[in-house]
Amino acid sequence: MTGRRNEYDVTNRVQTTDPCDVRAEIGRIFHALYPRQADTTIARAIDDAARLYRGEYPGYAACDTAYHDLQHTLDVSLAMARIMAGYVRHGQGALIDADLFAFGVMAALFHDAGYIRRLSDHRHANGAEYTKIHVSRGGRFLRAYLRKIGMDKFAQAAAPTLHFTGYEHAAEHIRVPDPIFRLIGNMLGSADIIAQMSDRCYLEKCYERLYPEFVLGGIDRKTDAHGADRLVFASARDLLFHTPQFYHTAMKRLHQQLDAMMRFAAERSHSRNLYVEEAEKNIQHARKLAASGDISALRRKPPSLLTPSPEKSDSR
Repeated sequence: MTGRRNEYDVTNRVQTTDPCDVRAEIGRIFHALYPRQADTTIARAIDDAARLYRGEYPGYAACDTAYHDLQHTLDVSLAMARIMAGYVRHGQGALIDADLFAFGVMAALFHDAGYIRRLSDHRHANGAEYTKIHVSRGGRFLRAYLRKIGMDKFAQAAAPTLHFTGYEHAAEHIRVPDPIFRLIGNMLGSADIIAQMSDRCYLEKCYERLYPEFVLGGIDRKTDAHGADRLVFASARDLLFHTPQFYHTAMKRLHQQLDAMMRFAAERSHSRNLYVEEAEKNIQHARKLAASGDISALRRKPPSLLTPSPEKSDSR
């Protein structure tokens, strides 16, 4: 295999569209760190996240946000596990025991659960309409889920930890119940950024999938200080051409607000950080597209994991 495949992670070894493959890799990482502990709680959470996104979780419709889909969730969860493992390997792991590692993975698995609509929701036609409040919704879901599976001790930390993936508050202003959750939050926010920007089909997904979500979520425009409504992104092409500018902002956030936690994603100390390398490849390509104004070079075909929701199936 010479080239990276669209449905695989940055190592080209783990299929991020397959929960079983991701579960096996996270399990391998977990057992290398905590050989005497069982990863059954993590395995259950991965299975439950897959059920949630597929529309098999009681009370919830299937995921209908094509950008914030199951592949993104699994990719972020794998990156989160690697960041935590790198932190432990670098000799600072006494702070992260097996239970906290499991919580970190669960926070990644459900960080975008706020996009999933309830079956009883007849006001919203697509989960992207929750964009502005999806972090808070996800926090409530995770809090209830932790209590359901007997991890009540982390329930209070669920919502604030997930807010490290959002932009509503600067990371340093997020209030956490214990300083350890600021560490986990910084890791989670970092995993969310590097996983999506290193996706082999990141640019295609921005153009084809993210822009429509922005429109549905109402964040393609904003109201200025004078009360006037103005466009932030006029089109999918405009969003794509602004990607290098977003990358610059994201890198500042990674380093200045999230304590450069992405550095622990490298497999070993001083080894290559494939997440950063792959993200930079995408941004270099985006710069070329912006300079030429030609989007015909967007040729990759992102995998699609969306499935019909029960209420849509029943209505036919």
